[in-house]
Parts: sequence; C-alpha cells; structure tokens
Amino acid sequence: MIRAILVVGSLILLIIFFFGDHGLYQLYQLRSEKAKIQSTISFLREKKQLLEEEKTKLNNDPKYIEQLARERYRMAKKGEKVFKVIEKDSK
Repeated sequence: MIRAILVVGSLILLIIFFFGDHGLYQLYQLRSEKAKIQSTISFLREKKQLLEEEKTKLNNDPKYIEQLARERYRMAKKGEKVFKVIEKDSK
C-alpha cells in the first residue's frame, strides 16, 4: 500500500516537474520564445541604425538627396533629358 502511494506520488511529482507551470517543457518554450525575441531585437537594432544613417544623410548630404531624386523619382536638372530604357521581350 505504501509502495503504491509512493509510486503514484512520484508520478504526480514527475508530471508536475515536466509539465507544470514552471516545468521543463514550459522552460523550454520560454527559452525558445526568448531566442526568437532576441533575434527580432537584433534585427530591429540593425534596421534602426540604417534608418538613422539614412536620416543623417537626408539632413546633411545634398548630393545624396540628388541621387535619390534621380534614381527613385527619375528627376533631372534643368536642361537634362531623362531616358527610359525599355527592355525587349525575348520571345
């Protein structure tokens, strides 16, 4: 009888140890989630750094602004002509 109670009690403790609120499975899930969040934080920090560099260039570098205007918006200075190259379909 005592042996059966000990076995059942041990099984209950093992189940709680592995699957309880603070069990190993929960710990594994939290560590996995933490790794994903840290990866996201790292990515966002890099993106923030690039955006800060872009902001600095936009505030202080007229040549960079000119380059963006030419590339993105196909703008030109007075007297310049903008040519649009259309690739031929290879049929």
